This record gives sequence, structure tokens and C-alpha cells, in this order.
Amino acid sequence: MQSKDTIRRKWRRAGCAAALVLGLSVAPLAAQVSTYGAKGLPAMNTRLGPTNNMPGFLGKVGIEQHLNQPLPLNLTFTDDAGHEVPLSRYFGKVPAILALVYYRCPMLCSEELDGLTSALKMVSFRPGKDFNILVVSIDPSEGTDLAAAKKKYYLRLYGHPETANGWHFMTGTQANIDALTSAVGFRYVRIPGPDGKLTQFAHASAIQIVTPEGKLAQYYMGVVYSPKDMLLGLDEASSNRIGSPVDNILTYCYHYNPQTNTHDLIIARIVQLGGLITFLSLGGFMLVMFRRDFRQEKQPEAGLTADAGTKVNG
Repeated sequence: MQSKDTIRRKWRRAGCAAALVLGLSVAPLAAQVSTYGAKGLPAMNTRLGPTNNMPGFLGKVGIEQHLNQPLPLNLTFTDDAGHEVPLSRYFGKVPAILALVYYRCPMLCSEELDGLTSALKMVSFRPGKDFNILVVSIDPSEGTDLAAAKKKYYLRLYGHPETANGWHFMTGTQANIDALTSAVGFRYVRIPGPDGKLTQFAHASAIQIVTPEGKLAQYYMGVVYSPKDMLLGLDEASSNRIGSPVDNILTYCYHYNPQTNTHDLIIARIVQLGGLITFLSLGGFMLVMFRRDFRQEKQPEAGLTADAGTKVNG
């Protein structure tokens, strides 16, 4: 009859084997299919990451961190109420958070604003009192109606309607958009949609914290932001202090994939890395468990041999 320890070790081995099988099945799946529809992405090799077939325009997309550089505060944009206002109106007393997006973005721009709003919920500072939020569309064809709708949505998501005067969703002319994105170091590319009419933009996702003087103080990459970092960044920027450069790990926005008739997010490489880390973690865990079981099995055998020797000598 098997002892409880022997049965327990067998169940542990079975569990480890099942976990390894799961990791082996999930890792390649994650590398090939992201939750945003990266399946069939022609510009990516799901095994090795980017290939020589990656569209050349992606080399023009990215974020250059222009820390301590001033924004052109003389530029005018149309706010969500339809008024022409200069950027200088939002500076002078408090810092600002700047987000460059476009309102018809299929998903990633919304993810960026969702991440910003979620982080701000856990920050004690309040828009309109301690800082301003400036969301500027990079699409000159978008108008006030879209800007107003976005503001209404995110103000409701934030849950503090009394801070409405601190949220500013703006649109502008191509010339002013170019001047602002150039100052920020925000490089993007316009891409025609499937019908040749619906415009898409390939761009990286990031937000910037700007000092009351209008100088770029900090960049936060991606779509998920640390409330603690944001609080510290706003606090430092309020004193006109400039932060340090951050790792330029970029999440790219969508481009149209005519082969799958979908909009793809170029994150397959990141997902693949996550699958590899999962696989290595499971493998390391199994190795430790098997070595521990092997040692435990050897100890009883050594004990039995010693007992047998004692009986014979006796």
C-alpha cells in the first residue's frame, strides 16, 4: 500500500506536468493571437518578432523625449465648447497632462485615456484645481462634436463632474497639430483605410506631464500608468522640476491589415515575450519540485538499508 507522501508526490508531478502542457499550449497561442486581433498580422513574424517585411512607415513612428523643452503656447486649438483658445490659457499656475490621440481611433487611444482616467482616480490631486488635462486630436478632420462626446464620457468615467473645468478636449488645424507634435517629439504616420477614405494613424501611445511654465517634464509610455508615479510627476512639475528619461518601450496604435480586413495592434512581440516568461517560470518550478521529490525518495531508501544492516549484524 502506497504511503500518503508517495501519493502526494505523484499528484504534485501530475499537476506540474499539466501546468507544463498548459504553458506549452498557451505560449505559442499568445505569440500568434493577441486580444486585439494580431492574428494574421503581415508585418510580424509570430516566432521571431518583426521581420524585414515590416512596413517601412513604422520607422517614422515613435516618441522622442524632449525633456525641458517648451511647448509652443501661442498655438490655438478649438476646445470642446467650440471656442478658439491658445494653449497658454492652461498654463501659468498649475501643471498639465497632455495626451495626443485621435477620437475615432478604433481602440488604443481609448485604452490610453482609460488608463489615464483609472490612474487619476487614485491620485489625490484634482483636475481644474491642481492640474489640467489637455487631450488634443492629431486628426484635423475631427470636430467639436467628437471632442465634446469624449469629454462627457471620460468625465463620467472619472466620477467627479465638479472637475469638468479641468478637462479640455481639443481639435485643431494640421499646421498647429504639426507644430505641437513636433515640439513633443510625437512622430506619427497617416494611413489610408480600406476604402481609401477612412483615415487611420500609426502612432505610439504615451502621455506627457508639462510644468506650469509649459515645459515637458515627464513622459509615461504605454496605456497603463502608475498612480504613484503620476502623483510624484505632477508634484515635481508643479515646482517646475524636470524628470528623467524613461525606457522608450512603445505600444503602437492600429494600422489597417487588408489581408484580414481588421485593425491590428503591433504587440505580438510583447505577448510572445510574456508567453516565454510563463514557460520558463513553469519549467523552473517543475525542476525544483522534481529535485525535492527525488531527495525525499532517497532518504527512506537509505534508512531501510541502514535498518537491514543493523538486523543482520545483530
